[in-house]
Amino acid sequence: MDLSNLKPAKGSINKNSKRIGRGQGSGKGGTSTRGHKGAKSRSGYSKKLGFEGGQMPLQRRIPKFGFKNINRVEYQGINLDTIQTLIDNKKIKSKLDFESMVKLRLVRKNELVKILGRGKLKAKLKISAHKFSDSAKNAIESLGGEAISL
Repeated sequence: MDLSNLKPAKGSINKNSKRIGRGQGSGKGGTSTRGHKGAKSRSGYSKKLGFEGGQMPLQRRIPKFGFKNINRVEYQGINLDTIQTLIDNKKIKSKLDFESMVKLRLVRKNELVKILGRGKLKAKLKISAHKFSDSAKNAIESLGGEAISL
């Protein structure tokens, strides 16, 4: 390497763009390509999300429907067939409580759990959860297990 083959770093030079707002001599001084007056010419301008130039925005034109109950309690459902596969894989032995559900990543620590009745359970288990469906509770207790509500 010598002085004859020195080059600036790639991307450091951009010959095509003019520097905007650097005085009249630059050719892009004065209004700095923003035009005269109006909100877009002023500093700090930012249009609202969904702004359509004063036309009624889409999110206000579309009718609203339905009802959201703010007091609704959401439960994370775990089916019996999921529990049976964990038993088959020897991850559960005789009891399944909330801490072990979190460790097995069936639920997150702040969620409420409901045991649901899809599938068949073949082992006697002691299961602790916030809620049980009737079919799940019957399936657990018919095998001699225990369904404990938290």
